[in-house]
Amino acid sequence: MTDSALLDELMTLVEPGKMLTDAASLEAYGKDWTKHFAPAPRAVVFPKSTEQVQAIVRWANQHKVALVPSGGRTGLSAAAVAANGEVVVSFDYMNQILAFDEFDRTVVCQPGVVTEQLQNFAEDKGLYYPVDFASAGSSQIGGNIGTNAGGIKVIRYGMTRNWVAGLKVVTGKGELLELNKDLVKNATGYDLRQLFIGAEGTLGFVVEATMRLDRAPNNLTAMVLGTPDFDSIMPVLHAFRDKLDLTAFEFFSDKALAKIMGRGDVPAPFDTPCPFYALLEFEASNEEVANEALATFEHCVEQGWVLDGVMSQSEQQLQNLWKLREYISETISHWTPYKNDISVTVSKVPAFLRDIDAIVEQNYPDFEVVWYGHIGDGNLHLNILKPDALSKDEFFAKCTKVNKWVFEIVQKYNGSISAEHGVGMTKRDYLTYSRSPAEIEYMKAVKAVFDPNGIMNPGKIFAVE
Repeated sequence: MTDSALLDELMTLVEPGKMLTDAASLEAYGKDWTKHFAPAPRAVVFPKSTEQVQAIVRWANQHKVALVPSGGRTGLSAAAVAANGEVVVSFDYMNQILAFDEFDRTVVCQPGVVTEQLQNFAEDKGLYYPVDFASAGSSQIGGNIGTNAGGIKVIRYGMTRNWVAGLKVVTGKGELLELNKDLVKNATGYDLRQLFIGAEGTLGFVVEATMRLDRAPNNLTAMVLGTPDFDSIMPVLHAFRDKLDLTAFEFFSDKALAKIMGRGDVPAPFDTPCPFYALLEFEASNEEVANEALATFEHCVEQGWVLDGVMSQSEQQLQNLWKLREYISETISHWTPYKNDISVTVSKVPAFLRDIDAIVEQNYPDFEVVWYGHIGDGNLHLNILKPDALSKDEFFAKCTKVNKWVFEIVQKYNGSISAEHGVGMTKRDYLTYSRSPAEIEYMKAVKAVFDPNGIMNPGKIFAVE
């Protein structure tokens, strides 16, 4: 069958106008936020029902055509990139909240529901969906599940995995499975739901997700603290964690703050220049908690761990302090950063960062390096900014050379080469630094069971064989 005939057949599986093949659409839907690979899909389809998703998957099996899932396309690992003539399956039109159970505090979502949409729905019900990150306004629940998204609240609330009560998925065979059926306790063998969380669409597509909600936090309050060096951040974390139930603990460097200040639309937290900054958040549910936070701040100053600090006194101040951290990724995107999203256990973070910093400075002394991340859960974001004089390809080639050394340090500390962005294609060749050969073989065997023809997002997590 010719390619044209194949696409004509595919077009009949979705509603009129819900397949696109024009160059602009292929470019837009064939990529995510990474800039490493040129998008080259053959078509984009927009199913509106589970039945249409099943039909598309069965068609792909019949004709051995690869499929790539597409949500908000905010990923940073190229897991949603279609670079080899795949058909992109976009869930933009499967974007409804289908049901809400007030007693169980659960919401049934289609995969195209935007993260912020779910957050706002929860707020309207007097509840809270705590998985949060800078791309919440465009990322979709299906993509969050596919990458087990984390974000800024992990220290208190955990990853996306912790909030998925149940899933309906279409496997690589086109079969519909209902996984866990929203149960809190279910001891009936393998929890297949967990296999699909973080699988990046390589086993099948999520077509419905039941997400858990939590009580709304009471009077969230943030503090930004300046420290004389990175090593001081860890005792600050311990001091506040011992006294308060933290909802977030982030860090960023002076270079990151300088980029934010260069925007001109975010006020500086205070005048004292500091090499590193910690941003922590907690519920100031009463005056006693607020006083405890201030007393802990004073203790940290006395110990020499903190040079200056500020605590939010209003919702607007809270938002402004968070902008210092949340705007970093968007702001530095102008410099086409080479990103590494790495993690270790929290206790190993200082030594881990020192080792990696030394490698980068030794090999690329002229490159500007911006550090930030979710220090409270051991997740660091290493961003190397592209000099204007280098082309993108030259810059990425130079950065790729240092990856081996960076990931050797990750392996030394028993860490992860990808804490929350997934593997996709950008980290695929480095998977052995976090997973043993035996683990990888079992992972490939699992994929073969759910996707025997290898049509579901091939080339992601591990190479096509």
